[in-house]
Amino acid sequence: MEEKTFEITNLSCANCAAKIEEALNKTEGVNFASINFLSKRLVISYSDSTKMNEMIDKTWVIMDKIEPGIKITPKKENNNDIHQDRMNKWHLFILLIGVLIFASTWLLDDANALYLPMFITSYILIGGEVLYKAFRNIINGTVFDENFLMTIATIGAFFVGEYPEAVAVMLFYKVGELFQELAVNHSRRSIKALMDIRPDVAHIAVNDGYKTVPVEAVNIGDVIMIKPGERIPLDGLVVTGESLVDTKALTGESVPLNVSLGMKVLSGCINLNGVLKVKVTTIASESTVAKVLKLVETASSKKAPTEKFITKFAKVYTPFVTVTALLLAVIPPLFVPGALFEDWLYRALIFLVISCPCALVISIPLGFFGGIGAASKQGILIKGGNYLEALNDVEIAVFDKTGTLTEGSFKVTDIQSVSGISKEQLLSLAAHVESASNHPIAQSVVQSFGQVIDQSKISNVKELSGHGLEANLGSDHIIIGNSRYLENYNVDHQEVETLGSILYIAVNQKYVGYIVVSDKIKIDSYKAIKALKNLGVRQTIMLSGDKHMVANNVGEKLGIDKVYGQLLPEDKLNILESLLQSKSKNGKLIFVGDGINDTPVLARADVGIAMGGLGADAAIDVADVVIMSDETSKIATAINIAKRTRKIVWQNIIFALSVKAFFLILGAFGIATMWEAVIADVGVSVIAILNAMRVLHYKSNPKIKTV
Repeated sequence: MEEKTFEITNLSCANCAAKIEEALNKTEGVNFASINFLSKRLVISYSDSTKMNEMIDKTWVIMDKIEPGIKITPKKENNNDIHQDRMNKWHLFILLIGVLIFASTWLLDDANALYLPMFITSYILIGGEVLYKAFRNIINGTVFDENFLMTIATIGAFFVGEYPEAVAVMLFYKVGELFQELAVNHSRRSIKALMDIRPDVAHIAVNDGYKTVPVEAVNIGDVIMIKPGERIPLDGLVVTGESLVDTKALTGESVPLNVSLGMKVLSGCINLNGVLKVKVTTIASESTVAKVLKLVETASSKKAPTEKFITKFAKVYTPFVTVTALLLAVIPPLFVPGALFEDWLYRALIFLVISCPCALVISIPLGFFGGIGAASKQGILIKGGNYLEALNDVEIAVFDKTGTLTEGSFKVTDIQSVSGISKEQLLSLAAHVESASNHPIAQSVVQSFGQVIDQSKISNVKELSGHGLEANLGSDHIIIGNSRYLENYNVDHQEVETLGSILYIAVNQKYVGYIVVSDKIKIDSYKAIKALKNLGVRQTIMLSGDKHMVANNVGEKLGIDKVYGQLLPEDKLNILESLLQSKSKNGKLIFVGDGINDTPVLARADVGIAMGGLGADAAIDVADVVIMSDETSKIATAINIAKRTRKIVWQNIIFALSVKAFFLILGAFGIATMWEAVIADVGVSVIAILNAMRVLHYKSNPKIKTV
C-alpha cells in the first residue's frame, strides 16, 4: 500500500467533492480516499505501488468526469495558485461582459430583432460554465447536482418566455457562488493562519559562522541559532543562551516558558528575547511541528457521523425534489380544472432551484474542520471529526495516574536498609540498576544518587513492565521492584505500608531494604475533575499500577468516583472492557494516559487522550486526541469546543432545511418567484458558511464557570 496526498485545482463544488470521494472509494485498487474541500486536498491510499502512475491517471479521469476541468498535483509540487488566479480573473471578465449585455437589453423593445439574441448571449456568457458542467455531467451519468438544477430551471424559464428572469437568476446564482467562494476562502485562510507555524529555514553553525539553509537540510546533532522573534525550526536541546519562549501555537499556553542550558525546545514555538543555540534532536519530517501539522491536515479524513449523514441525505434529497418538481409540473394541469401547464412548469422550476443541497454539504464539514482548528489553537490536537463529535457524549472518564493526574516527577522520600548495608550503598545499588530503565520512578532514583554511573558494570538487564527489573552489577545479581516481583523470586521480605511507590531491593536473592519514591498531584487535576463533572460526565475513574494506599489517597483528594490500584497493563484493559459494557448505547468512554503501557487502553477506548508533552511517542501515535500542554483540564476545553461545534452544525442543518422547506411550499403555491428561489439557495449557503466560521473563534475564559 502507498498513500499519496494531492492538491486539487478547479474544485468549486462541495457536493461534487463528496461524489468524487464516494466514487474513488469504490474504485478497484483504492483502499481509502478522502477529500478535504476546504484545504482542496486529496489523501488517497493505493493497494499496488507498482501501478502508481496508472492509478493516478485513473484517479484524475474519475475526478474529471464528475467535476470537469479538475486537476491534481502532488502536494509539494503544487504551482497552480498563479494559474488559478488568472483563471478566476478571466471568468470574472467574461461575467462582466455578460452583465453589460444583459443590462443593455433593458434599453430595447421586446419587438427588436436583437432582443432575444442579446438575452441568449448574456445568458451563455454568464452561465456558460454552469451549462457546460451540467451537460458534461449528464453525458458522464451524473445528473442530480446544482449545475443540472440551475440549467433546467433557467432553460425552462426561457421556454415559458421569462427571458429577463432566466438570465437574472443565473446571474444571481453566479454572484451567490462568488460570495460563497469568498466565504469559504476566508475560512480556509483563517484555518491556514492557525497552522502557519512551520519555519522554512534554519541558521546552522558552520566553520566560519552561521549559514541559512532549508530546515530539511539540517541533520541530528547540528547546532542551530535562533534569534529573538524567530520561530524555532527544529526540536532540540539548548546548548547556549537563555530566553523566554512563546509556546502558544503548540500548547495554547499564554504564559511564556523560560528556557536555559540543557532544556528541550520544540519547533513551532517563538523565541522572544534572547539568542539561543540549540543542538538538533529530530529531523524536519519528525519534528513536533511537522507532526502537529500532519495531524491537523489529515483530521478531516476521519469524518463525523453527521458529515456522513448529510452526504447520504443530499444523495437522496436532490433526486427526490427533482422527481417532485416533475410531478408538480405535470399532474396539476392534467387533473386540476383551469390549471395552465406554463404556470405549473414555472412553479416546478422554482422548486428545482430551491432544492440545491450546497448549504449543508459545504457548511457541515466546515463546522467540524473549524472545531478541529479551534481546538488546535488551544493546544488540543483532535485527529478527526468523528472524535470531535464523540466528545459530546462522554459519560465515563478514565484516567491513568502517573504523569496524567500527577506530575510524574518523582522524588526519593525515604530509604530504609537492612542486613548491615548502609543507606548510601542501597541507593547506589538501586541507581546503577535503575539507570537501565526510562521509567520516571527509575530516573528519580538515578537523580537522587547524583553521581556518575559506570555502565560497564551493568549487564543482563531484564525489565518487566508494571513489576520491576533485574540486572547483574559486577558479580552481584540485583532485583528491584514491587512486592509481587520479589515474591516471584521467592525473596523473603517484609511488606511496607506507606504513601508513595516502594521499591524493594534484593541482592543475590537476599532482601536488603527498600526505597520510597513519591509523586505530586498536578494543581490542574483538581480543576479538570471538577470541570468534567460540571459538564455532565457521569463517572470518573482512575486506574493505577501503584499500590492501593497511594492510588486511593490521590483519588480521594481529587474527588474521583472510583479508584483501582496495583494494576498491570492487562488489568487496565480488562477493567476498561467492563466499563465499556456499563455505558449507555450512545454514551462514550474516554481514557487519558501518557505511557507506553497505556497504549492498549488508549486504543480500546471510544476516545483515547494522550498527554503530548510528557507522553511516550507510542501513546501519542495511538491516541485520538493529544493534549500538547499536559493539562488535564484541557479535556473540558475540548468537550466545550465539541459541544459548540455540534450546536453550530445543527443550527446550520435546521436553518437550511427550514428556509428551503418554507420556500418550497411558497414555490409550490406560486407565491415565490425565481428570485426568492435563488436567495433560498445561495443566500442560505453564504449565511450557513459564515455561521460555521464562528467556531474558529472559540475563547476559553477561566473566570466563567464550566457548565
